[in-house]
Amino acid sequence: MKIKTLLIALSVSLPLAALAAGNPTEGAKKAETCKACHGEGGAKPIQPDYPVLAGQHSDYLVAALNQYKSGKRKNASMNGFAAALKPQDIEDLAAYFASQPSDLKMKY
Repeated sequence: MKIKTLLIALSVSLPLAALAAGNPTEGAKKAETCKACHGEGGAKPIQPDYPVLAGQHSDYLVAALNQYKSGKRKNASMNGFAAALKPQDIEDLAAYFASQPSDLKMKY
């Protein structure tokens, strides 16, 4: 019971990005290529149909990158970029983008 209470306390007091398995500092280094399409910090995509990555949930980003890597999601550019990513790269990128300031708002 004490562990459950501790986990609940941590999840309430820590930002979501802090709970990610990745390292945001390493993710920032790995995100240099991403800037070309998604903008600095993933906040300003160059095309309106490109997603904002900044502030997105890290678990969503991990899932999306894994789907691009496996080919389950189809996008010529993203499939190529994701193919070269190792699992730790994906975790680091997700932690970095989740920690970035964003205009994304929760609907509920």
